[in-house]
Amino acid sequence: MFSEISVFLNLTERDITKMIKIQIPATSANLGAGFDALGLALDYYNYVDMEEADGIFIESLDGIPVPTDASNLVYDSAHVLYDICGKKLSGLTVRQVNNIPMARGLGSSSACIIAGLVGANELLGKPMGFDDLVDLSAQIEGHPDNTAPALLGGIVTAVFDGKRVHWVKQEVFTTLKFVAVIPDFELKTEKARACLPKEVSHKDAVYNLSRAALFSASLLTGKYENLRTAVHDRLHQPYRMELIAHARDVFDTAYSLGAYAAYLSGAGPALMAIVGDDNEFFCGKMRFALDRMGLAEWQVKEMHIDNEGTKIISR
Repeated sequence: MFSEISVFLNLTERDITKMIKIQIPATSANLGAGFDALGLALDYYNYVDMEEADGIFIESLDGIPVPTDASNLVYDSAHVLYDICGKKLSGLTVRQVNNIPMARGLGSSSACIIAGLVGANELLGKPMGFDDLVDLSAQIEGHPDNTAPALLGGIVTAVFDGKRVHWVKQEVFTTLKFVAVIPDFELKTEKARACLPKEVSHKDAVYNLSRAALFSASLLTGKYENLRTAVHDRLHQPYRMELIAHARDVFDTAYSLGAYAAYLSGAGPALMAIVGDDNEFFCGKMRFALDRMGLAEWQVKEMHIDNEGTKIISR
């Protein structure tokens, strides 16, 4: 079985002494009703090595195809920060381990953006603080619900006014499991947004506002019995789930197996179940149920909340 750590550390001694090494967590956004406003970081990581170079040298260490030119999102994000700081970037060596599956609703693009910004900021001597990086990453991505928790960790509530992100991070000390059911197909964010209605009713807006507030408060205070109600949503999930065959079957299965809540992670297609730590065999039972549905290629991945966010793990 592929080991993300072993591949990441399989570098020459010369490389190890020169490279900045960055660890970036996966994220789960929206959390049901918190559309474009709530997100949390998870202990499933991408790794990026980065150093300045005369030219662009980009490599995927795990064989996942990535752009190897200036369009690479890690490189492009780093270039943006250099430009803002008035520094010339002659090139970078970038080495990536891409554990977070792409276009699945677990923050793969945000992880690349944050890696590029944090790496460039480190190479330049940290001219930008957390607020600057949160703002810049949201400007690149278009919304902060994945980028902010990827950088900061924990659960983040954020409002983006187009230029600045107003955010609050809260660490979550819980043994809850976040179990992702990951389909074997991609769902691009553009397509997932295109299916949403242009206008919503006042009633539906109130419905979501109350539940988004309930989610954070319940998670932080341990009132997990509220989570099933808190993830109910009328703004995006009913429309996006139509793009994901078997999504409702997975939700029904999760609840029948004792999950506190089930929701669409980000724009999907990943489906997330929140499970108590005493629900020991949830993943195995979900795996069995998926196989019975004919979904043997779908993955089941158990994760927990990451409170630290992106880290430079060595330089």
